[in-house]
Amino acid sequence: MTQAAVRYLVYDVDEAIDFYQECLDFELDTYVGPGFASLQRDGLRLLLNMPGAGGGGQAGADEEENPRPGGWNRIQIRVDDLDSVIHRMEDQHVVIRGDVAEGPGGRQVVVEDPSGNPIELFEAASA
Repeated sequence: MTQAAVRYLVYDVDEAIDFYQECLDFELDTYVGPGFASLQRDGLRLLLNMPGAGGGGQAGADEEENPRPGGWNRIQIRVDDLDSVIHRMEDQHVVIRGDVAEGPGGRQVVVEDPSGNPIELFEAASA
């Protein structure tokens, strides 16, 4: 079975592991700290790299631009109750980018991990 993987650059791998485990129910798969870890959730493998730690986190780097966290490309996590997840994240002082957006397919909001990487939380519309 082919598995999708997404690589996120983070400033602090240990802090990112805590965030993804506590806020989004990821499970730690591999830890080669302090510069790399991989986590799993629902068939998604999330690769966490610190800039400058070598390996895949440097792929595509050149002298003009160093890899760094942030941006708007993002992973999407499906949730059953968006409001309760937002409430839990507010209690944990997670950065929430803007308001909940609603469309015919459902509701979504973008939150940030501790390094500023976006994660879209999506609640599908009722059939």
